[in-house]
Amino acid sequence: MFRSFLVMSDAYLALEDGRVVEARGRVPGRTRGELVFTTAYTGYEESLTDPSYEEQVLTFSYPLIGNYGVRAERFESDRVHPRAAVAREFTDEVVEWLAEEDVPAVDHLDTRDLVTSIREEGAMKVGIAVGEDATPEDAKEELSKCKGMSDHVDIGAQVTTPELTTFEGDGDTTVALVDCGAKQSIADSLVDRGATVHVLPYDATAEDVSELEPDVLFISNGPGDPKNYTATRELVEEFAGDIPLAGICLGQQIVASALGGTTEKMAFGHRGVNQPVRDLQTGKVVMTTQNHGYTVADPGEHLDVTQVNVNDDTAEGLASEELSVITRQYHPEAHPGPHDSLGFFDDVLAMTESEGNGRKRRVIAD
Repeated sequence: MFRSFLVMSDAYLALEDGRVVEARGRVPGRTRGELVFTTAYTGYEESLTDPSYEEQVLTFSYPLIGNYGVRAERFESDRVHPRAAVAREFTDEVVEWLAEEDVPAVDHLDTRDLVTSIREEGAMKVGIAVGEDATPEDAKEELSKCKGMSDHVDIGAQVTTPELTTFEGDGDTTVALVDCGAKQSIADSLVDRGATVHVLPYDATAEDVSELEPDVLFISNGPGDPKNYTATRELVEEFAGDIPLAGICLGQQIVASALGGTTEKMAFGHRGVNQPVRDLQTGKVVMTTQNHGYTVADPGEHLDVTQVNVNDDTAEGLASEELSVITRQYHPEAHPGPHDSLGFFDDVLAMTESEGNGRKRRVIAD
């Protein structure tokens, strides 16, 4: 006998473009969010637990999700972050997991059409209603209450650590990782290289960081608009030129903003495990994992673009030798995805070994 969450029921998706899509309900509920897609064909556990998907509805372009089960050791955080999940077909094991997390899920719809619409029209708002009594009007009501991603001004508070957490490494390097929605594998990648990682809340103060005496200040990935991370940006402004700085994804955008650059929202973003990135110095192209809807439009005068996306020339890497800064727009820790760019973490820690890095004189204007 099936449990209640495996019972098939009606489901409706009300899209911002005016359409209402009918689907099969797998986990009941009502919700709304920004409709996005990922092209990854593996790594659904990592994607669903990635904090960068907060306040979004995640559509999987790969048709079958769940064909190798669900294992907690692959999770990137302690909960599912998308407000709902959409696929051509979910296995019962994934449905059970999403039901335990109280996350609505729908399948048996044409995800190819959804993905095409997002690519052509951009990421859009969606309202979802799932259940035996669900109606298209219920989904439209959810859509009417949906906010744009930039309007989620306190989104960092939804995904950050509530308190300082430390992961001990066996080396001498100390990293202050500011958690704007960090994937666990970022801290793991640093600890694997001997670093002790102190994970701080996204709104940590300069005093909080100074007490740790870190060798590197590292700004994590996370959801939403970088303009809404004022406290994190102020940390970068405070320590730039004093200690080495690193950032991933949202972290790159925050670092650039703090150092005089600008950011902008993309049409539908980069989400998947096969984004090609070219290094401008070596000419080498690597395949990368990405999940972001904003990008650096102009790095400003203090940062140089070191890597670009092959498909659209957006900035994938920034650096400043003078300020000891290195950032990546993609996810070098992968999980899921190719391991072509794991050397980024070695480069970050190598900044602490350069003579004179320690506590440097400030070289940018306050």
